[in-house]
Amino acid sequence: MDFVPPRQTRQPRFAITASFTLIAVFVIWLLLPRRSTSPDEVVPVPVISKAVTVLQGEKVSGTVTFTQPYPTAPVTVSGEIKNLDPTAKRGFHIHASGDLSNGCISAGAHFNPFGRTHGAPTDSNRHVGDLGNIESDSKGVASFSFEDTMISLNGPLSIVGRAVVVHAGTDDLGRGGDDESLKTGNAGARAACGVIGVTA
Repeated sequence: MDFVPPRQTRQPRFAITASFTLIAVFVIWLLLPRRSTSPDEVVPVPVISKAVTVLQGEKVSGTVTFTQPYPTAPVTVSGEIKNLDPTAKRGFHIHASGDLSNGCISAGAHFNPFGRTHGAPTDSNRHVGDLGNIESDSKGVASFSFEDTMISLNGPLSIVGRAVVVHAGTDDLGRGGDDESLKTGNAGARAACGVIGVTA
């Protein structure tokens, strides 16, 4: 009987082609530019240039708009608030929290990240949220527009998500001579409030 050598199996051509394809794809993947995952990477933060709050109370209502063209610019505060007492000054502040689940009272105290005493908007020693008084006309409507250099729509001290509160009394701007004056300006109850939100 003649010896017959075993047949050698030949690897199919498609298997070789598939292997080369996988290697090529892997090499291309390695060469593609990928985003860095370094912890030092700086991720750009969107700049907020405009925000708005809709104020609502039992009687008092209105809208306030905040505009800031770039992060270090002063903020322009403008608005119209209705159903105030005629020809009156009423405390107007930004409070620390945007939680209105229990009405205006749950908005917390004035926004005061530096732990300062209450003051006028022109004082260097003031709460960031101290915006003084708004003044109504003979029909109980306050229309206003002013700039403030301490508040911001951007950065760690942003007022976005916090609450605007209009009070039932006049803010004494910290000049009342008592402890409450240095906390709230004796501005009284909270007549209306609303959360500051980003707008287009």
